[in-house]
Amino acid sequence: MSTGRKGARGKRKEAGSSNPFPLSPDPNLPFVPTEVARRLLAWYGRKGRDLPWRQTRDPYRIWVSEIMLQQTTVAAVIPYYERFLQRFPTVERLASASLDDVIAAWAGLGYYSRARNLHRTACEVVATSNGEFPKTLDKLVALPGIGRSTAGAILAIAFDQPAPILDGNVRRVQVRLFAWRDDPRSSKAEKQLWERAEQLTPDDAAHDYTQAIMDLGAMICVPRQPLCESCPINELCRAYAQGMAEDLPVKLKKGALAVRRQVAVVVVSGHKLLLKQRPVEGFLGGLWEFPTADCPENLDAEDVASGLLQDLQLKGKLSGLVDVSHVYSHFKLDLAVFIARADPTPVVAEKTQGQWVPGEDVASFALHGAHKKILPALKLAGQ
Repeated sequence: MSTGRKGARGKRKEAGSSNPFPLSPDPNLPFVPTEVARRLLAWYGRKGRDLPWRQTRDPYRIWVSEIMLQQTTVAAVIPYYERFLQRFPTVERLASASLDDVIAAWAGLGYYSRARNLHRTACEVVATSNGEFPKTLDKLVALPGIGRSTAGAILAIAFDQPAPILDGNVRRVQVRLFAWRDDPRSSKAEKQLWERAEQLTPDDAAHDYTQAIMDLGAMICVPRQPLCESCPINELCRAYAQGMAEDLPVKLKKGALAVRRQVAVVVVSGHKLLLKQRPVEGFLGGLWEFPTADCPENLDAEDVASGLLQDLQLKGKLSGLVDVSHVYSHFKLDLAVFIARADPTPVVAEKTQGQWVPGEDVASFALHGAHKKILPALKLAGQ
């Protein structure tokens, strides 16, 4: 009786067993590359996902979906995608919108540089090519926020060009297919994985193949407990044959997240609150927040809040409102929040690139994650 694990661990083939697939003349490839496409396309015809952006060949809509799907799950993207396209149904409509409107529509998806680059690219496509997206790799990657993999997806899905992609799902499939044991993010791995992606992408049916290999990584060749027994290319997979699919890609140890301390002051005047817009360029660019200052470990939070009020040339009695913690991609933010009442002045808004906002309208502004968490406490405080 076998004691080995099934599924992701795979099973070794007995010596002398016949190959169920044609061998490749390339000694570095254990199979003819077209065999992967043949099997994937047959599987995709039966099992492919029905997603909103698969109902179109419009490069604008495909581009929007590809940008949204970076670092974000399909389930989270679908409602944002549908709302975004209701608001900006064409690249011309997106280009004519204000950046504030675009960021507001994006609020909640995170990685806001993607929204800024969407707007910049839309403006450039409309200004330079009358709203027509480029059909070459070089011209697509020259646009803001479009890398080689995103460009490949647009070319393959919108224009059926045999352009390879190497997103997270495809990278994982290839690492296992070829049993790559080194760091898959190294420059050496990057170069070789792109070469393999080019070899595997068929000259025809690129539209379906690209979506098929995406689906394989999302549905079968998942990060943990891959469903190898259900995989249409398991007989071609070196990691499966060697019983190590679940161990790949090599997992690098992550260091502990750095912790940053900040203080925020909710300045209230009558029925209005002071909001500040962050600079468009940089981290969380273009998003809104309450006046904020860094709080070094050796300083008292209330003292920093008092200094922040002085910098705003405001006087008001401070009281604690709430403590908030929020995890961003590379650090954890601990935010001590105070509330103060003061008289509004034009100087304050000018100095902070902010504005006085009616309390009932604050939630409609594109606040970033930590500052959104302040709103329930404000509601309880009657603001």
